[in-house]
Formats: sequence, structure tokens, C-alpha cells
Amino acid sequence: MASTFDSINSLLFANPVANTIGDAIKSFSERRAKLGLSNPGSIENLSKEVSRDVFLTNYMFTGVRADLTKVFSVSPLFQVSHQFAMGERMNPYAFSTMYGTGKVFCQGNLDNEGSLSGRFNYRWSDKFVFKSQLSISPGGQDMAQFEHEYNGDDFNASLKMLNPSFLEGGLTGIYIGSYLQSITPKLALGMETLYQRTALTQGPECVTSYAARYKSNDWIATAQLQAAMGTLNTSFWRKISDKVQAGVDLTLGLVPSAGGVMGGGMQKDGTATIGAKYDFRMSTFRAQVDSNGKLSCVLEKRVAPPVMMTFAADIDHFSQQAKLGLAVSIESSPEELQDQQEAMVTQTPPNIPF
Repeated sequence: MASTFDSINSLLFANPVANTIGDAIKSFSERRAKLGLSNPGSIENLSKEVSRDVFLTNYMFTGVRADLTKVFSVSPLFQVSHQFAMGERMNPYAFSTMYGTGKVFCQGNLDNEGSLSGRFNYRWSDKFVFKSQLSISPGGQDMAQFEHEYNGDDFNASLKMLNPSFLEGGLTGIYIGSYLQSITPKLALGMETLYQRTALTQGPECVTSYAARYKSNDWIATAQLQAAMGTLNTSFWRKISDKVQAGVDLTLGLVPSAGGVMGGGMQKDGTATIGAKYDFRMSTFRAQVDSNGKLSCVLEKRVAPPVMMTFAADIDHFSQQAKLGLAVSIESSPEELQDQQEAMVTQTPPNIPF
């Protein structure tokens, strides 16, 4: 028996091949640390500077809206809000509450139609975060989403599950796995794989996309290719000055024509969008125009410290349609809380896992 253990130990620890592999891994890790690579962020936020900061995707609305927010605490964060609206794709009333600390983030929303949605995020460590989202509606369109995200020193990895089900001896739902790695201090490469199976009677579908992100001192360029679907998305963001940002987004799709690839070749379908963001002392102005002839703009103006006015407008030249939106947002908090907010300006705010 002793001879058996000795042979195993000699195989594991005295094997020159294992020592060589261990030295190579150690040397690779040391050289990797000397490169000074930073975390590139997630593939989901690959072009966030363009899509979330400059473009109007999250700011455009139509109709009239009033937001009333009451802040009870800053650390931990706790607030409730009421939204009254009248317009396209907006519920007349919605109630929302939010709570957040350095480890936990909770948010709940309830509208007048009885639709209930909630988020719960938990930070296991400085690098590992669990995110969940649930939605229940009277129409039966329920949704459950779970995500595990790990932020390494020079990479980001995540696994997302939408409506997962392990019942009836099969696996259904949508599963998305992504990985983005910094190759140099400016370049990051990654890939994302989507696995989908809506029912056990249907076969699974799998799609893989490849992503690249290049970050310079004052500009960022990204590209994402879905080879199976023939879709290419590129973006370019540039910081022109301290108050001005600009972005360009190009989406190109290759679709087989009526005659097929062999008969009629490929049909190109693309959209180009350009936008800009201007930050003034008490207001922010965003504008964008795309190749489909649609021009949009949003102006956010802080009239007083607790009051903000928002004006949104877009016009589609091809369909000859125009839309307008006007919103008023009022945020109130006790006087002692305002003193707490002023004191926290010089302190590090809590890292809430939004």
C-alpha cells in the first residue's frame, strides 16, 4: 500500500511534465499581471457609451407624464415613487419602491392593470453578483430571469437564464453565456452563445456571436458579429469636450433573397444612427437621426433642485408622423436627509449592485 502512495505522489509532484505545466501557468499569470489589464465590462454593455449615454433609447417617450419620488434614506438607499402618465405604451399609474445597500438591491413595480415586477440583486463578493428579475401580469405573460456575473481583474463572465424549466425530463428556456477578455490595455475580445428551446417537442437552437471593444483616451469603437444570422453591429463613441459627446451606430444584416444564396444572392439591410449629447450647467440635450429618416431629441432641464422638466419629440419624415412628450419629475426628501446627502458628496457612495 505504501508503494502505491509513493508512486502516486511521485506521479503528481515529481513528474517533470506536471512541473513544466505548473511553471508555464505561473509564468503566464505573472506576465499577465504585468500588462496592467483592466476589466472590460460585460458584452451586454459593450456599447453602453453610445446606446445608453448618447442615444435616446432609454429617454424617449410620448404623451404626458408626472413622476413623484420620496427619498427616505440615502445610505442605505430607500425611496418610493408614483408615476402618472397618459400616452402611448404607458400605464396611467405605476407605483415603484427601491432599496439598496452595498450587498443588496431590491426594486418592485406595480401598475394599475395589476402587473407586478421585481428585481433582486445580491453581491456575494466584490467580483461576483447574482441578479434576478420576475414579472407577473394578468395576461399570462410571466417572466423569470436569473443571471450570475463575475468581474475578474481583466475579464467578465456571465450566465443568464430566461424562463428556465427542468420539468418533464427536459431543458427548456433561453440560456445566454458570455465572456469578454482584455487582450491589451486597449483591446478586448469575447464571445456570447445563446441556447434556446421553447418546448420539448421542438429542437434546440444555438447562436454564437463574437465581440470586440477598443478603448482609446477619448474614443471607443465596438463591433459584434452574429455569423449564423448574418448580422453585424458596430458603434463609435467620442468625447469631443467635457460637455459634448457623440456616437455612431451601424447595423448591417445579410438576408437571403427570394432566389436563395445560390440563385439570388444576399440582400443587404442596414440602419445607421448618429447622435450627440450636450451637458449644460442645469440641463442636458440629446439628439439623434437615423438613415430611416427619423429625427429625435430630448431636453432635460432642472428648474429647481427638486424639480426637473423633460421634453421629448421625434418626427418620421418617411411616414409623416410626429410625436411629443412632456414630463415633470419632483423629488422630495426631509431636511436632515439633505444634510446627509451633502455630507456624502465627500465620501465614497455605497457600491449598490444595480
